[in-house]
Amino acid sequence: MGRGRAKAKQTKVARELKYHSPNTDLTALQRELAGSRKSDRDFDDDYKEFVDDDDEDDADDPGNWATPTR
Repeated sequence: MGRGRAKAKQTKVARELKYHSPNTDLTALQRELAGSRKSDRDFDDDYKEFVDDDDEDDADDPGNWATPTR
């Protein structure tokens, strides 16, 4: 019991959203969609200090997935 009131409220909200759309600022939407994006290169440069590109310590790494040489 008690579900009727909650369901009625959900139905009311859903109906309002379906039939009464709010005023949309289309110019703001256009600016947001056409905004400048950072390229992947710029993104990589932001985190360059955290990237370990050293190959010299890979041989000593026990988690190395390379096939062992015999």
